[in-house]
Amino acid sequence: MDNRQDVREFLTSRRARVTPDDAGLPAGTNRRVLGLRRSEVAMLADMSVEYYARLERGNLGGVSDPVLESLARALQLDEAERSHLFDLARAANRAAPSRPRRRGTRRWVARPALQATLDAVTGGPAFVRNGRMDLLAANRLGWAFYADVLAAGDDPPNLARFTFLDIERAESFYPDWDLAADIVVAILRIEAGRDPTTRVCTTSSASCPPGRPRSAPAGAPTTSATTAAAPRVSTTTSSATSSSPTKGWSSRPSRASR
Repeated sequence: MDNRQDVREFLTSRRARVTPDDAGLPAGTNRRVLGLRRSEVAMLADMSVEYYARLERGNLGGVSDPVLESLARALQLDEAERSHLFDLARAANRAAPSRPRRRGTRRWVARPALQATLDAVTGGPAFVRNGRMDLLAANRLGWAFYADVLAAGDDPPNLARFTFLDIERAESFYPDWDLAADIVVAILRIEAGRDPTTRVCTTSSASCPPGRPRSAPAGAPTTSATTAAAPRVSTTTSSATSSSPTKGWSSRPSRASR
């Protein structure tokens, strides 16, 4: 699978973010690039400039894990960014399919047993989301909790679109918008690394929207139930990730019942 463009954008954006001071290097004079030079990254990662230039051109195929670890340290990647780098390398090593994979057109519907599990949670909101941050199913308290997200009218409701495109509601909804935004970006970045063809994720996975400060590292823990990711359906206020690629959601109450 050809993901060279994604690799180029990711590595150049991470290199531009690290200053010489951050890396303990002298800034010098006549610096014409944002962040580190390629030669500086190569020195910090203990590789040749030519080899790093090859990586930054998007050629991650065949790169070993120790080299990726050295590169992650040189670029000062956080845990989510490091995972994304390794996912990009794995994607580059996969054999290209004979034709692009087509996603199913059927709407995803929660199985009765899953919906019953969600409905059994009466002490707080419980919901299921996928890696693209679509809200797929919830109990009644879950839908009530996300009333502001539902108000956007998206089908399916999507936490990433809500966070970045409905700023006024989102800033009122999240106790810490900057932290929530970092976590959403981290989740999308990981999902984009798993499946580079998921363009809805890669549009937001490289960096936070311009003009917003990064107050906490991506993927930092949070006490907000709206941003905590869990791998399975939860019987608490945490979210749950569906393992199936989806385009739909179910069991959302009608507007008349809300």
